[in-house]
Amino acid sequence: MHSEPLLEIHIFSQLWSNFISSIFLLVLDAPWCGHCKALVPEYAKAASMLKADGSEIRLAKVDATEEADLAQEYGVRGYPTIKFFKGGDKESPKEYSAGRQADDIINWLKKRTGPAATTLGEVAQAETMIAENEVAVIGFFKDAESEGATAFLKAAEAVDDVPFGITSNDAVFSKFEVSKDGVVLFKKFDEGRNTFDGELSKTELLAFIKANQLPLVIEFTEQTAPKIFGGEIKSHILMFVPKAADDFNDKMAEFKKASEGFKGKILFIFIDSEVDDNQRILEFFGLKKEECPAIRLITLEEEMTKYRPESEAITADNIIAFCTLFTEGKLKPHLMSQDIPEDWDKNPVRVLVGKNFEEVVFDPKKNVFVEFYAPWCGHCKQLDPIWTKLGEKYQDSADIVVAKMDSTANEIETVKVHSFPTLKFFPAGDEHKVVDYNGERTLEGFTKFLESGGKDGGAPAGEEGEEDEGIDVSTHLGLV
Repeated sequence: MHSEPLLEIHIFSQLWSNFISSIFLLVLDAPWCGHCKALVPEYAKAASMLKADGSEIRLAKVDATEEADLAQEYGVRGYPTIKFFKGGDKESPKEYSAGRQADDIINWLKKRTGPAATTLGEVAQAETMIAENEVAVIGFFKDAESEGATAFLKAAEAVDDVPFGITSNDAVFSKFEVSKDGVVLFKKFDEGRNTFDGELSKTELLAFIKANQLPLVIEFTEQTAPKIFGGEIKSHILMFVPKAADDFNDKMAEFKKASEGFKGKILFIFIDSEVDDNQRILEFFGLKKEECPAIRLITLEEEMTKYRPESEAITADNIIAFCTLFTEGKLKPHLMSQDIPEDWDKNPVRVLVGKNFEEVVFDPKKNVFVEFYAPWCGHCKQLDPIWTKLGEKYQDSADIVVAKMDSTANEIETVKVHSFPTLKFFPAGDEHKVVDYNGERTLEGFTKFLESGGKDGGAPAGEEGEEDEGIDVSTHLGLV
């Protein structure tokens, strides 16, 4: 059974005994999932690399749509979900948290099963580590027990996606022209290497690594998405541009020139606007292929906030000016809105857009119940007939309004939507209160909620309610 590099598991429950003492990584996927299909060749490559090295670590995959109980047991909410098992611990596997390229997988597993940093006793070992990895960090310490070396090892333990080496060998010091204790990050892009010049502490080292481990400009792909959106830099500027365009290299040169002054503050990302898999990201920013090239900026803190430059001209000066205003807190968020439909209030369910939202929901004489939806969302489509019946039920009400808004095309500063569908109630009055609906998504549940004035099945916005069963925006876009 263990002769194959990658194990396809069809009946997981019957095969668990084969893994009881193993260290293995398990992908729970779905046959229709595009992210899963993109992972398959890299995952298989990692499995072959491990086998070639004689590693005891096994890689396996299981169709979670067939093993529904397994998916529920391990809390699968999106695909692929990747779990790490060690020493027969079936109850509490660790979540895989690195990138989706073979090297990322190997490096992460080495960190989980071996020393945080490899001891480099000779020049050839250091050269091999640098040659075989896109990024590698080496600590140069004459005394491996020193405070600096200890801080370095603690930093190494905290980083999953970069290999670390440590050396006290004079020849290695000499080869890489290091004259005193220190840390060097080697990489196959931009400057080629970065030398740490701060205080040797775990915190300072981690900040140094996070700031330098990604290229100044990085392309958004299936493989780079986890590094981009899982990193420490949460402010991202995106250039949507067709890679096949004649002036692509010119645009990239301007973009890269602008990036140099914001290293460690803003991540510069370009997205090929012609790639089919990127169309939902364009849609998320209210863009169409025909409108590219275009620049947008987004913050990925607790709330996603988007910004749009005043000038669409892609020059280094314009981009620098735009980013400078952002870092100084002088930009206003860019909020999308469709035009108000002529018949927005003619049907049982009122149609809201950004331009009429506040006027309707904050009418002091009305109780307004709103569904924030996405046209592509399956949960929203399932809810639609029930929501329509609810609208019909209260169509002639003097003080209850049932409404909906396409949140992929309309944004409201006072309401942040993280998953679809999101249901919120805006009770009558001048206080502009917002109540999250957390009850059953049935006509009876909605009716009880409305008849109770938003109390039966509701919670004040921002408080913990029942877990949303809808689709998370970030997961859908591949931002995780």
